[in-house]
Amino acid sequence: MSAIDWSIVIALNAGIILYGIVRGRDTKTSSDWFLAGRSLPWWMIGLSLYATAIDASDLVADAGGTYAVGMSYLVTNWVGVTLGWFLLANWIALPMYRAGMYTNAEYLEARFSLSARVISALVQALYRTLVLAIIAITLYLLLAIVCGLGTNAWWGVVLIAVLATAYTSLGGLRAVAVTDALQSVVMVVASFALFYAVWMAVGGWGGAGERLESHEPGLSAQLLHAGTDNIAVQGVVGESPETVARRLLVGGELSPDGGEIVTRSPAWLVSLAWLIIGLGYAVVNHTQSMRLFGARSEWDLRMAVVVSGLVLLVLNFTNLSVGIFGRALYPDPSLMPLAAELQVRDSTFPLIVRELTSAGLRGVIVAGVVAACFSTFDSIGSTVPSLLVRDVLARLFVKNRPDSYFVSASRWLTPVVILGAFAFVPLMMQERGMLMVFLDWVGAFVVPLLAVYLMGAFTRVHRSSATWGLAVGIIYGTLKLLAPVLALRFGVALLPAMLVNNYASTVISLLLTVAAMLAVSAVRGWEPSSQPRELALEGWLRDSRAAIAVAAGDQRPVAVPVLLAGAIVAIGAALSFGVFW
Repeated sequence: MSAIDWSIVIALNAGIILYGIVRGRDTKTSSDWFLAGRSLPWWMIGLSLYATAIDASDLVADAGGTYAVGMSYLVTNWVGVTLGWFLLANWIALPMYRAGMYTNAEYLEARFSLSARVISALVQALYRTLVLAIIAITLYLLLAIVCGLGTNAWWGVVLIAVLATAYTSLGGLRAVAVTDALQSVVMVVASFALFYAVWMAVGGWGGAGERLESHEPGLSAQLLHAGTDNIAVQGVVGESPETVARRLLVGGELSPDGGEIVTRSPAWLVSLAWLIIGLGYAVVNHTQSMRLFGARSEWDLRMAVVVSGLVLLVLNFTNLSVGIFGRALYPDPSLMPLAAELQVRDSTFPLIVRELTSAGLRGVIVAGVVAACFSTFDSIGSTVPSLLVRDVLARLFVKNRPDSYFVSASRWLTPVVILGAFAFVPLMMQERGMLMVFLDWVGAFVVPLLAVYLMGAFTRVHRSSATWGLAVGIIYGTLKLLAPVLALRFGVALLPAMLVNNYASTVISLLLTVAAMLAVSAVRGWEPSSQPRELALEGWLRDSRAAIAVAAGDQRPVAVPVLLAGAIVAIGAALSFGVFW
C-alpha cells in the first residue's frame, strides 16, 4: 500500500480509538462497564448492533463462504438475524431488561436452572472466542495480501488486538458502543466502494453469471440463486480406494469416473440451516443482548433493531456479493495470483482489494476492515468477561466483594479473552474455509442453546427441561464433530452420513433439543407461566442489580418500532425467497 493508504487507515481508526479511551475514563461502576449506565440511545445501539453483526469475518470469511455456497448464505442475515433481532427486542430480551439483568445467561437460571445459566456462559465464551480467531485470520490475510506484509502481518494483528484490548478494558460497554457506532460509518463507506469496483470489473450481475457459466455449466444458477441445490465437489483423483471409501462414510456419492465425491444438499435444507444459524447469532449471542440492556428506555431498545436491520439489508448484499464476484474472477482458488499457501477461498476479499482498487480507495477499504476488526475485538472483549464474571465467578465462587473488585476482574479478563483467541487460529485455518468450520461448532453448541432460549420465552416447558435438552443437543453435536475425524482416520462410521451433513445436522440439533425438552415436560409437567422467576440473589449480584438506573418512562407508541422491525423481516424474506430464490 502507498503512504496515502496508510495515512487513511491510521487517521480513520486512531481518532475513534482515542475517543473510545476518553469515553472509557467515565466508567467507574459495574453498571457503567456492563450496561453503559443504561444511557444508550436507539440509534447508537442500532449502529453498534450492526457493527458487531457485520464484522471483519463478513468482509473476508463470509466472502469466502459465498465464494463456495453463493446467495443461499444471505438467508442467514436477511432472514435469520433480522428475525432474531425482532424476537429478541420485542419478547426475549424484554423480561431480562425489565428485571435489571446484566447477561442473557442470567435469564436461564430465572427461567430454568443454574446449570443452564453456567452452560450458556461457557458455550458463549467458546463460541465468541472462535469468532475472535476468525477475525485474527481475517486481519492476517488482509495485511499479508493487500499490504504486502507477508508473515510479518501477524505482528500487525497482535497490535490491533492490543489496542482494542486497551480501550475495551477501560471503558466496557460505554466505550464499545460509541466506537462501534463510529466504526460502522467507516465500514459502510468501505463496503460501497469495494462493491462498485468489483461490480464494474465483472460486468455486473449479468457479467458474473456469464463468467460462472463458462467455467462450469450450472454454477451460475447455484451461486446466484438461493433456491438451487448446493453441490459440493471433492476431488479424489490419485487417492487409494480405502481413502475414498472412508470419505464416503461422511456423505456424498462417487462420480461415474471415480474422480470426485459429489454431495448434494437440497435448497430448502440449506436455507433452513442458514436461517437457524442467523437466529442463533441474534438470540444466543450476548454481544447483541448486552447492547439492548444498555438502552435508556424500552422504546429505544425496540427501535434499535430497526436501525441495525435497515443497514443490514443493504450492506449484507454489497459485502457478501464480493465472494460471488470473486468466484467469477477466479473460479478456482488455484487460479488466484497468490503464493500457494494463500490460494484459499478466504483470500477472495483481500485479493480483490489488492487487484481492483487504486491508492486512496484501497486505504478506505482497509480502514473499513480494520474498523470492523476493532468493533468485534472490543465487542467480544467486553461480552465474554461479563458472562464469566457474573455468571460463573460471582455466581459460584466469589459472592461478597466490593463493586470495584468485579469491575477489575472484568478488565483483567478482557486481554485474556482477546489474546487467548489466538490459540484457536490453527483450528480455523482449514482448506474448506473458516465459515464451514465455524458452522460445525455453531451447530454443535449454539443451536441447542437457541432452542432453549426460544422454548423458554414462548412455551411453558418444565424448569428441568433445559438441562436435559442441552445435554441431548450438545452430545449429538459433539458426536457430529468427531464423526468425520473417526471416519477419515480410522474408517469408523460413528453416525449415519445424513446426520453428519453440515446443513442437516444444524436442523437435527435444534429438533433433538426441542424434542428432549418436550419429553421432559410431558413427564414432569408444564410451568404455569413462561415468565422467569425472581431469583434470590446475594452479595454483589444483588447489590449491582439494585444499583442500575430504572428505565425512564416513555410515551412514544410501541407499535411504531414493532411494525417497522416486522417490515424489515418481511423484506428480508421477500429478497431471500422471492427475488433471489
